[in-house]
Amino acid sequence: MKIAIMGAGAVGGYYGALLARVGADVSFVARGAHRDAIRANGLRIIGVQGDFTVKVAAEDNPDAIGPVDVVIVAVKTYDNDTVFPLVKPLMGAATTVLTLQNGVDSADDLARVVGEDAVIAGPTYIATAIDGPGVIRQTGSRRRIVFGEVFRPGADVSARVRALADLMLTADIHAEPVADARIPLWEKFIYLAPFAAFTGAARLPIGPVWADEESRAAFMEAVREVERVARASGISVAEDVAGKIETAIGEIPASTRSSLLIDLSVGKRIEVESLLGSVIRRGRALGVDTPLMRALYGVLRPHAEE
Repeated sequence: MKIAIMGAGAVGGYYGALLARVGADVSFVARGAHRDAIRANGLRIIGVQGDFTVKVAAEDNPDAIGPVDVVIVAVKTYDNDTVFPLVKPLMGAATTVLTLQNGVDSADDLARVVGEDAVIAGPTYIATAIDGPGVIRQTGSRRRIVFGEVFRPGADVSARVRALADLMLTADIHAEPVADARIPLWEKFIYLAPFAAFTGAARLPIGPVWADEESRAAFMEAVREVERVARASGISVAEDVAGKIETAIGEIPASTRSSLLIDLSVGKRIEVESLLGSVIRRGRALGVDTPLMRALYGVLRPHAEE
């Protein structure tokens, strides 16, 4: 299977390296020092599953790669306007495009560029970071992708989703193919948008936020705001989704920071629009009030372009 990955960062780089290690024909669309290091020395993975290096193509121009079987989009959502047009040279008659990005907007935005028939999506749960040019460090054991059809979900997992999941499982990626990817996308979003909002606004990891009674209660009310937006959107998330999130937050390490907080703390751009902004816009369109999320959006929005 010929695969192109948009972005050789912590997420796309790690998954692409695992796929290349088992023989998939993997190319990266990358840039800068990271691209140059991959070209010169290969892509190096360091971590709890073992260290290894793969030799893969890294191109800043997707025309140099050409049409592929699968495109995996794993860039930050604030780069979508720039990156999505670069997917078009990678498209063949039957190319599938999988977006693993945060939030619930990317599949729709991507479909406007490549067409609904090409797009599948899903959330990923992974603990990796760029250690330096050409080097990705696995910081935890999670490497899970839940993905499936978005625009034409059926009663069963589609053939193309099943085939890609089988390849991922061979590569030691914890792939979970589903018939309707909208549900896991929204269930992660119901958790992630408040998690990013509270840790980002407080400039604190989850531990101090969760330990404070008022903060914890506000966090859970924000979770319920996003849940109400999901249900108003016609998404059949689990009835006990808020309870599951409350349990999960109580069990994660107190030092856990959202990626938004990590980016904010080092002066990078933050995914405020695809997380908080999306909640506000969707809620407004559906007549669902989201006062807590709207307030936190107002706090974080001035930092969006740092």
